[in-house]
Amino acid sequence: MNFSKNLRDILFLDIETVPQENAWEKLSEPIQELFAQKTAYQRNKDELSPEEFYERAGIWAEFGKIICISVAYFNQNDSQRQLRVKSFYGDDEKQLLIEFKALLESHFSKQQHVLCAHNGKEFDFPYIARRVIVNQIDLPAKLNLFGKKPWEVSHMDTMELWKFGDYKHYSSLKLLTTILGVPSPKDDIDGSEVAQVYYEEKDLNRIVRYCEKDTIAVAQLLLRFNNEPLLEATDIVTA
Repeated sequence: MNFSKNLRDILFLDIETVPQENAWEKLSEPIQELFAQKTAYQRNKDELSPEEFYERAGIWAEFGKIICISVAYFNQNDSQRQLRVKSFYGDDEKQLLIEFKALLESHFSKQQHVLCAHNGKEFDFPYIARRVIVNQIDLPAKLNLFGKKPWEVSHMDTMELWKFGDYKHYSSLKLLTTILGVPSPKDDIDGSEVAQVYYEEKDLNRIVRYCEKDTIAVAQLLLRFNNEPLLEATDIVTA
């Protein structure tokens, strides 16, 4: 791809989300009705009731919440390529969003800085922005698209890069890592299991590890797209 963006200017990220409540019965009646309306088309295809469908609520920012944001960035040492990984996680969504925003504003707020995720333009970036607003936090500049032209938006999407202009094409992170020889991040759980691990197993650390692996995989994909050597385990440092 002859990608020319300085890798040190890119913040790679991935998020993990779950339904706002662990059971349908805990939702207020107005929220239940709104969820039923929002998901009517998808539910009708699978012939599921709103209650049966609620386990998937985490994919909508209006009915879900973020429990982990993992980020990765290349360090400033030109003599040694190193990817640093950090996660913001916990039951307090507002606090983790505040901490994530602080990182953006202190280290990734300049014009040349770019956010990068797989399917980030359709999911991660708008989801974070919506949850920031729900939690009454001022929107970070990197997530505020109002009034910006497409070329002024500092977002990069590895899935979009792989499309090569084909707007009908969807490729999962697992598919691309498999065919391109990138170590798979899906060796433990996948996105469909996150809510169960969070609410039933109460194993947030397992989810954080999964989220970090996805974030590392996104960075690896970008290296692979540019025909650069992949990272070794010793090149990755987790905070």
